[in-house]
Amino acid sequence: MSRSVMPSATASLPLASLVDAGTIAARNSSRWRPGLAAAGRAALHSEVFASPNEAAGAGAALALALDDWRNLPRGEGRGDAHAVTPAESDTRPVLWVQTRDAARLSGRPYRAGLPKEVRDRLIHVLADTAQDALFALEEGVRCRDIAWVMGEIAGNPKALDFTASRRLTLASEKYGVPLFLVRLDAARDLSSARMRWDVSSAASDAPRWNAQAPGAPVWQAELFRARGHAPGEWLLQEQGGALKARRKRQADNDTGALNWTAGLQRRRLSQQA
Repeated sequence: MSRSVMPSATASLPLASLVDAGTIAARNSSRWRPGLAAAGRAALHSEVFASPNEAAGAGAALALALDDWRNLPRGEGRGDAHAVTPAESDTRPVLWVQTRDAARLSGRPYRAGLPKEVRDRLIHVLADTAQDALFALEEGVRCRDIAWVMGEIAGNPKALDFTASRRLTLASEKYGVPLFLVRLDAARDLSSARMRWDVSSAASDAPRWNAQAPGAPVWQAELFRARGHAPGEWLLQEQGGALKARRKRQADNDTGALNWTAGLQRRRLSQQA
């Protein structure tokens, strides 16, 4: 007896449909880069995973927050919502929430060492438990009089489940207040954060005038999950009051979607043979 073979879903698709699907996938998976807030593409809820043995997590999260804040279009007056004003005109405070466990691992924020845009308007909250920290974070993103919210939580507490993460995302997007949550010594659990980073320290560039002096901080950052962006790795660094990103790998993976389309085409041809 001969067995009838059911046609696959891709076999019935015309070649043009496969090409269109690859084009759409490539367009929707554009690479992240600094300054996306200027085009209205900033993620309002981000997570930064880092080791507690270094300050890379808080430093990189602060650099990402400042990049969005500096490039965010600001309306001047209710009658002209599209007018752009300098970032320095935004004098709203910054909320920084830590659990006591996180503070013991990474230390409290040192005002004198913070960027000048932050040091004079920082509100620091030290929470006893993860539940208290999540409450403070959610209340912070619900307040439009706050520029952005920083958080530091150690480990994977039960209170920070997917439901709690979803509450933070919805509140942040509803009220337009960005949230950058640093996860110290934590596993990559379920989360609704729009961007999820894994950050560690990298070797600094040698100073120009004194090779023995410490260089500017450099972070090795892996974007392993993001809405609307393809994963990638960068070396991040503050230069001249702006965030700079260099690709860690020279190979450009933006053609991955087209390679995926070519694979479908080869599979279709092999099934027809």
